Amino acid sequence: METIIQVNDRAKDDIMIFEFIWELDETNSDKTFWALYKKIWSFVWKKIIFNFSWLKYLNSKSIWYIADIFSNIEENNWKMFITNCLEWVKDILELVWITSIIPTVEKEEEAITQING
Repeated sequence: METIIQVNDRAKDDIMIFEFIWELDETNSDKTFWALYKKIWSFVWKKIIFNFSWLKYLNSKSIWYIADIFSNIEENNWKMFITNCLEWVKDILELVWITSIIPTVEKEEEAITQING
């Protein structure tokens, strides 16, 4: 049975913000990230923020997708930030060194300021 996850997206000026609500796991990560790939690559400005304020869990496949998206964004000189991680999610991302690769800040407002800087 597929775990339901909601991903809200909104544009703020020239930034696309994705807000993840619930859990990313084996049952939903492929479907979720393929939908994100389509939105990201069709988005004109290529400044992306992943807001994890409501993300309760993510598996290794989801981490791989996040790293892959960042790799493609970085390769094209676009920008990406991760924000608003709950402690549990932040611990996972730190454990696998994602926070040392992808800029990660506490609040979405910080990411907006830095991504435009």
